[in-house]
Amino acid sequence: MHGSRRIGIGILLGLASGLAFGAGGAIVKPLLESGWSPGAAVFFRITVAAALLAVPGLFALRFDLRPLWRAKWTVLIYSVIAIAGVQLAFYTAIARIPVSTALLIEYLAPVALVAFAWVTSRRVPQFVVLAGSVVAIAGLVLVIGPAGGALDPFGVVIAGIAMIGVAVYYLLGERSDTGVPPIALAAAGCVIGCLVLGAAALTGLVPFEAEFTDIEFFGGVAPWWLPVLMVGAISTAFAYAAGIQAIRMLGTRLSSFLGLSEVVFAAIVSWVLIGEAIGPVQAIGGLLILAGIVLVRLERRTPDQPTPAPDLDLVRVPGAVAAGSPRQGDVP
Repeated sequence: MHGSRRIGIGILLGLASGLAFGAGGAIVKPLLESGWSPGAAVFFRITVAAALLAVPGLFALRFDLRPLWRAKWTVLIYSVIAIAGVQLAFYTAIARIPVSTALLIEYLAPVALVAFAWVTSRRVPQFVVLAGSVVAIAGLVLVIGPAGGALDPFGVVIAGIAMIGVAVYYLLGERSDTGVPPIALAAAGCVIGCLVLGAAALTGLVPFEAEFTDIEFFGGVAPWWLPVLMVGAISTAFAYAAGIQAIRMLGTRLSSFLGLSEVVFAAIVSWVLIGEAIGPVQAIGGLLILAGIVLVRLERRTPDQPTPAPDLDLVRVPGAVAAGSPRQGDVP
């Protein structure tokens, strides 16, 4: 595939993933308002995604599970840290610190990746990348509006762990040398992730409460399973699959900054669907995030830099659940 076309498709997939993740907050909020705990909503969300992705994942592998076994450590780390771990860490954090603050810490992942590359390569990032990082994070602060006041140190540390999990999501998603197609990696991650979350719920590590009754849903009444299916199919199965494909096309740096579009989409979807107005400060923040993404995209590739991973034959399609703030918990 031609380079520019590949990058264009990768950007579209990254934005589609951000939109899908961002919509999850508005879709799940009615469940949380009806008495569901975040842990229960996350578990059902990941379980639905696992069920939807299992068969396509098997087809992508041609029903040969050996690639999964050969890449077992990548698959296991991706499942436990990038899917289940991020969810558990995020919800543990928001029990102790404001949601907006936890989101801000979690979405420092793109900057953490820039710093990681800086340390490991011993090469100072280009000025345009550093500028894009500053501009994008400034926009993130404006969109989320972190709360002030004293913070629980443990909550801050746990939110930092969630941030590391998001960074792992991008780092492992870029690996195309495992022989595991993107949709198969997403499927395996969701299957193992739902098992981990289920074990956490059974042991009491995560509060698990669910009300299997009709709920108010976007101005009407709907059965509880409708938002569960929607968030599982759109904001999890599709979002993870599209996100991994975008990462493999664009690399970790650009795709991680594209992931910041999720908070912008979350604010827009919440405004359209549940009437949560977007203020002028949030709008400015959204523009700054987009400007930061553009700056990072302007990075000039030097001859000794690796090129993006080669195409995979399957298009494959980065969280937690939400409610409240622009996107309480839709993480990759």
